[in-house]
Amino acid sequence: MTRRILVLSLLLLASPLLHANYPPTLPEYNGEQLFQRFCASCHGRLGLGNGPVAPAISVPVPDLTLLSERAGGSFPIERVLEVIDGRAVLPAHGTRVMPVWGYELEAQIPPDQPGREVAQDLIDRLVDYLRSIQQ
Repeated sequence: MTRRILVLSLLLLASPLLHANYPPTLPEYNGEQLFQRFCASCHGRLGLGNGPVAPAISVPVPDLTLLSERAGGSFPIERVLEVIDGRAVLPAHGTRVMPVWGYELEAQIPPDQPGREVAQDLIDRLVDYLRSIQQ
């Protein structure tokens, strides 16, 4: 019994060391990492709308580097937030092609963390990244 406790204690102590080289957990991602993980498959690695999945989608995938240009020169932060978190209705597209990332991100937050708050923080990081790639 004592040996079992000793082994378990050593495993618990070593656990952080064993995981030190793993990639960051979702709440630790920066905006670019979030973009590459969740957006690049459709929007492309650089946000140009040319991701590997784009040809299979029934609507044109927008070039996200031109959001400010298409909005008259200023970054449309509220509109971008609404599209990402799912509040925006996109009637011209029929059914929504883009995932509702607010729900998707919230579902991936560890149960010991406040899901909605962490998801909103991740969306804010993603929006900041999108602002940084504007032409």
